[in-house]
Amino acid sequence: MSALRLVTAAARRAPRNFALGRRGYAEASDKINLSLVLPHQAIFTSADVVQVNVAAATGDMGILANHAPTIEPLRPGVVEVIESGNQSKKWFVSGGFATVHPNNKLTINAVEAAPLEAFSAEAVRANLQEALRVAAGNGSEEDKVEARIEADVYEALQHALTK
Repeated sequence: MSALRLVTAAARRAPRNFALGRRGYAEASDKINLSLVLPHQAIFTSADVVQVNVAAATGDMGILANHAPTIEPLRPGVVEVIESGNQSKKWFVSGGFATVHPNNKLTINAVEAAPLEAFSAEAVRANLQEALRVAAGNGSEEDKVEARIEADVYEALQHALTK
């Protein structure tokens, strides 16, 4: 019997009144277990939080409890961690990956991260101008590419600081 006929026959014999699993919104009391780690430091280790907002490569993304499992590359941007009582902590990450596991577990592996309040808007602006100058200059192609990457990170950081 072909696979298609086997599946069709099995479907006909299945009970008609079985409940399909449906995704709903996370309950307010639900928590997600967060681990935010860098190669040299663990910022959060299995901390129960209400929500995590990340700058995914495909767009900004809010992660609550009962989120569908996924792996998302992160672009330079803010990771916002919302704890109980709506306390928010913001970290700027240079990139990495966010992995949503089943059972309300989230792991964020970032290359570098720092608290958003640790940055000076003036220093970011000055460094961005320098990176743009090098990217548009007469240096080697390698220097120009590195400067363009640096400028992208500074632009994302500048945007995060002005929000």
